Parts: sequence; structure tokens; C-alpha cells
Amino acid sequence: MVGLVSGSVSILSEAIHSAMDLVASIVAWFSVRISDTPADEQHPYGHGKFENISGVIEALLIFVAAFWIIYEAVKKIIHPSDVEKIGYGFLVMLVSAGVNLLVSRRLYRVAKETESVALEADALHLKTDVYTSVGVATGLLLIYFTGIFLFDPIIAILVAVMILKESYELFSRAYAPLLDKSLPSGEVEQISAIIRQYCTDGISFHDLRTRKAGNYKYIDFHLNLDPEMTVRHAHELCDRIEEAIKRSVEPAEVTIHVEDF
Repeated sequence: MVGLVSGSVSILSEAIHSAMDLVASIVAWFSVRISDTPADEQHPYGHGKFENISGVIEALLIFVAAFWIIYEAVKKIIHPSDVEKIGYGFLVMLVSAGVNLLVSRRLYRVAKETESVALEADALHLKTDVYTSVGVATGLLLIYFTGIFLFDPIIAILVAVMILKESYELFSRAYAPLLDKSLPSGEVEQISAIIRQYCTDGISFHDLRTRKAGNYKYIDFHLNLDPEMTVRHAHELCDRIEEAIKRSVEPAEVTIHVEDF
């Protein structure tokens, strides 16, 4: 409403950005609910990747919003017009930035605790809103003190460029697990170190593989055991290794293929 009244394309760009955030939050809500459902016949590995799909959709939505902002800003440069009600716009931007700062911090905390890609994507949306709202408010101040209305579309384009950068980073993080990319090297080394603790008396392992779907981490490897070891002892050893890994990189699913030397 303030964007339409003032004629400011930078305020309208923030409105478009926030509208995309609303759509993205709804997508995230559904994806988190779906990803939390147990494995079934058609999805024996669970539904975790729905979160990654949600992250990709959100990234694409931000891309669309950014290009729309650039389009509107270029139109404003070609056909310049005055910006009115600057005080209202400045106040709305500050309130918007404050609310988004509080909510994004909360979302980031929960995303970190649950390792949820969907919630991280939503937090990123709101974080970029904070930056862009402050940027637009700064542009309105410059217009107020200088009377140069060209600041309005220029600030809008800068906002769009920042949004494009953030959306690219989000797309990269969300899309990688869809290709079953390995866990970060630090976590892989952490898992290897745990397994090595149990590699005594000639026990060894090889072919360690990892991947991630949503917040779940999937780990499998081959464990070489003494052929004389009983099935019972082998099973107990595998259970201990699985529990140790799960305590370290929870939530995780661990599969161990037992072989003899």
C-alpha cells in the first residue's frame, strides 16, 4: 500500500520480495510436514528430500522476484517519476526490518538444531529482507535530503543483485543433496574416526559412503571381520558402531556390510 501511494519502485520491490517469502514459507511448511512422515512402501528411504525440493523451489521464486524488481527499476529509470510520502515508506521499512530480524534469528536457531534445509531457506529469505529493507530505507533518506529520485530505482537494482546472490547460494545448498552429494569432509572424517576406534584385532573397514536427504544423513560402509567371529558378536559390534555414529551425527541411518578377510 505504501509503495503504491508513494510511487517508490524500491518499496514495491520489497513488497514483491515479501510476497514471495510468504509463498515460500507456505511451501516450506508443507515440505517439513511431508519430510517428517515415516518411510513407506514407495519411499523406503523416507521423505527427507522433500525439504531439498522445497529449498530449490524457494530459490527459484527468489530468482523470479529479483528479475521482476530489476525490470520495474529499469522502467523507472527510463520513465522517472517523483517519490512521495517518504516518511511513511521509511517507517514501514524500519518496522519490516525489525520484525524480519527477530523471526529470521529464531528460524536460524531451529534450522541449526534440526538441520532442516527448508527452515534454513526460509530464514535466509527473511535475512535478505532485513538487508534489503534497510537498503531501501537508506535510499529514501538520500532522496529526502538530496531530492534526487534516481536513487529509488538504483537502490531497487542493488537490492535485486543481493537477492540473486543469496538465492544462488541457497539453490546450490538445496540442490546438491538431490544428487546424493557426500557429507562435508569434516563430518566424513569424524565418522571415519569413530569407526577406527573399533578397528582393533585386525578389524578394518572400506568403501565408506555418505549422503544426505533433508536433515537425515545416510552412511554405509564395509566392515572386515575375523571369519571365526560368531554372528552374534559381529552383530553386537555393528550395533555399537552404529550407536556411536548416531550419537555423533544425529539424525542418521547407518548400514554396515560385514565381510571376512
